[in-house]
Amino acid sequence: MTDIPDYKLDPARIGEHEVTGPTRIERDSLGELAVPEDAYYGIHTQRALENFPITGRSISVYGDLVRALAMVKQACARSNNEIGSLPADKAELIDKAAARIIDGEFHDQFKVGVIQGGAGTSTNMNTNEVIANVCLEVLGHEKGDYKHFHPIDDVNRSQSTNDTYPTSIKVAMAFTVRRLHDELEQLIGSFEAKSKEFSDVLKVGRTQMQDAVPMTVGQEMGGWANTLREELQRFEQIIPALSEVNLGATAIGTGITADPRYAAAAARHLSEITGLPIVTATDLIEATSDTGVFMRLSAALKRFAAKLSKICNDLRLLSSGPQAGFGELALPAKQAGSSIMPGKVNPVIPEAVNQVAFAVIGADVTVTMASEAGQLQLNAFEPVIAHSLLQSLHWLTQSCLTLRVNCVDGIEVNRERLSQMVGTSVGVVTALTPYIGYVASAELAHKALTGHHSIIDLVVDSGLMERADVEKLLQPSRLSSPQPVTQSIPIVRG
Repeated sequence: MTDIPDYKLDPARIGEHEVTGPTRIERDSLGELAVPEDAYYGIHTQRALENFPITGRSISVYGDLVRALAMVKQACARSNNEIGSLPADKAELIDKAAARIIDGEFHDQFKVGVIQGGAGTSTNMNTNEVIANVCLEVLGHEKGDYKHFHPIDDVNRSQSTNDTYPTSIKVAMAFTVRRLHDELEQLIGSFEAKSKEFSDVLKVGRTQMQDAVPMTVGQEMGGWANTLREELQRFEQIIPALSEVNLGATAIGTGITADPRYAAAAARHLSEITGLPIVTATDLIEATSDTGVFMRLSAALKRFAAKLSKICNDLRLLSSGPQAGFGELALPAKQAGSSIMPGKVNPVIPEAVNQVAFAVIGADVTVTMASEAGQLQLNAFEPVIAHSLLQSLHWLTQSCLTLRVNCVDGIEVNRERLSQMVGTSVGVVTALTPYIGYVASAELAHKALTGHHSIIDLVVDSGLMERADVEKLLQPSRLSSPQPVTQSIPIVRG
């Protein structure tokens, strides 16, 4: 048997994250460790890099999370200064350093992996260290010279990972939900525009994959737009839920090490900084261990993903062919579809969105299991919850964008094929049942199926109705919307 190269991490390298180039030595309660000399992060981040070499993805892949972390630290510094827990000069330094991170600087220094033990402690310490070392640099001191400015004593004053981390991921999710909301609204607008464009194009509706009654292509696309519009309200409603935070809870919700005035001040400052309706949870012990809002968001994303995937299934089916399939819609040709079949073009955009939906639905299971696994006063698995939800939010946002720009905006219809299918479809016979009865309609349907005849010709040839009357009843406007029904044919109103 041929040997297969082993790409697994060498067990001997676990606990050894290679540091190249000049280093500085930092110390913590576990001992000393070398850190890259020019790094803005410190020993706690370095240990996390050694302990969690798992995903190959750092938290910096989520820019909203990095900005949210900085915003929380900025709000905490302002609150500590306001209540007298931190000198004004130090609070100002933290404030300005956080502002630089919010503006996009130093994001490459947020190195810890998206999956980490410690309930987010590594992420919080990474943030504390980056801000502290930026402040040290401004003061003219060497990075790591924490006797002048300390990551915990100064940057983390009145805080715990257990209140700053969940607050930060909620803020990040709120930002990302807003972005998804805006992109979804544009996708809905595209479907609505197509609904108007194809409002006069009749087609055969289908139930259980069998021919049903006629409708218009515009009605079909309008249905897609409306089912997606229902999701906008769900996303709007989740923002206030994400805005209830436990800042001031510190370790477990008792507020130990924090001034009694701190929580209210922190919420007020964070609301001003983020523009979100931030409020302090009424029960900080409950809020520190509860992950219900994450399950609520995950459920909303799963529902939306399932709806979006169903629409993509329809797009793929209706555009199948183009010769031996449904061939009703023509999706924009985006790339060659085969390395062997010349001229083949595949529905690659809907296919990609389908796959995103599968991942989002799977992530909902992860969030559910992680939420259930919490114990006592803290849920240690919020890192995987944060990663799952932020990834789902980002992927769905980008999916809405590419589906709109690369697919929906360019959809065309095969009018000739649709007209031919409607003209010979037994489904249109349904519109005649109030006038000729079910039995006669069923006989005509059978003849149409066996002989592929025009429905109008069959009705006229049977002597049941005059051609003018049949044509009036089978007008597109009558076939695709409710009409008044009587036994006399001349039905004209308005």
